[in-house]
Amino acid sequence: MSFVKGLQCRECGQDYPKEPLHVCETCFGPLEIVYDYDAIANAISREKIAGRDRNLWRYRELLPIDGEPQVGMYSGFTPLVKAHRLAEALGVKELYIKDDSVNHPTFSYKDRVVSVAISKAIEFGFDTVSCASTGNLANSVAAHAAKAGLNCYVFVPDGLEQGKIIGSAIYGPKTIAIKGNYDDVNRICSEIGDKYGWAFVNVNLRPYYSEGAKTHAYEIAEQLGWKLPKHIVVASAGGTILPKLAKAFKELAKVGLVQDTGCKIYSAQAAGCAPIINALHKGTDLISPVKPNTIASSIAIGNPADGYYVVHAVKESGGWGESVTDEEIVEGIKLLARTEGIFTEPAGGTEVAVTRKLIQKGRIPRDESIVISITGNGYKTLEAVARSVEQPYTIKATLENFDQLYQHLNPPISQAAGS
Repeated sequence: MSFVKGLQCRECGQDYPKEPLHVCETCFGPLEIVYDYDAIANAISREKIAGRDRNLWRYRELLPIDGEPQVGMYSGFTPLVKAHRLAEALGVKELYIKDDSVNHPTFSYKDRVVSVAISKAIEFGFDTVSCASTGNLANSVAAHAAKAGLNCYVFVPDGLEQGKIIGSAIYGPKTIAIKGNYDDVNRICSEIGDKYGWAFVNVNLRPYYSEGAKTHAYEIAEQLGWKLPKHIVVASAGGTILPKLAKAFKELAKVGLVQDTGCKIYSAQAAGCAPIINALHKGTDLISPVKPNTIASSIAIGNPADGYYVVHAVKESGGWGESVTDEEIVEGIKLLARTEGIFTEPAGGTEVAVTRKLIQKGRIPRDESIVISITGNGYKTLEAVARSVEQPYTIKATLENFDQLYQHLNPPISQAAGS
């Protein structure tokens, strides 16, 4: 049973039916899914959710599909890691990592949104799915399309990391690299979608696609014992995930699953591509596009489609935002790896580094619960840290050679002090 009433324009409130639409014909505002929350409150419960499979579809009443899900049976319900050692390093009391770097099947939070989008594409009768992507989305669309037996085209900027190119191509889509940045890719994809009538998950299916991001927040609340964290830090690229986290927390309270204790939400961006942070710091909701120049390619979107809504969600929650340099991003990646054994991509390094900055500036108190939303896996972006990690020691295959190396690496305390 579906609890979706239809679509509604976020700006003018014009109503639309459940169709593959994403832009209001009246004011060109983005469309949003509208639910019957009273009916959902009567249909859902903590006990019912607990009895379901541990995937994102355990919250199906709050997701926009009409029938049974078609993909994503193993996506979602990623670990919420109590990060003791990172908390100590940052000087805070209670810190968690929501670790979507191990999300199934392509190791990023995008497996959530794509599971919903592909299921909806099948319901609408599409036989070809596509996307504009900085890498992670292309990986996920290609994998889910392969699972569903759909034709697939993915469009990415040229010069993308090899891990993300191969991570899409292995599933057999047609991979097209566009000369330019993500904004160039997104522009041409809108034209291709109009001409060929394909299901572009982050274009004509965007209202449905973006709803999958809410499951990241649902899981956090459930894994905390049906409580909201006091603070959550998440990277902003096109702006999909952050406003959906805000929506999800409100929905959980609306249908009676949590008490609305409030959660401050913080946006994290790379200094080389920070249009949302620039707007926040200027005190405006006007997003001025920038030309990306950062190692954090997965969040290098200079003209974020939902940037305006990120700013509003952050302000409404009482949160804030910061940007960090590429050097700080690499240090964030290394800090998370060395304290918690989690290897994240530059987007995650951005979140860790921004969290540290927010704590140091007093924006986030040291004695309240904090969640860092890690959204991607570092094994896809080895280039970002290749030069900053210690290289292997090479020795001959003899015990004597190892003994010499060991003594070099571990000199006697008196000798080390003298040096």
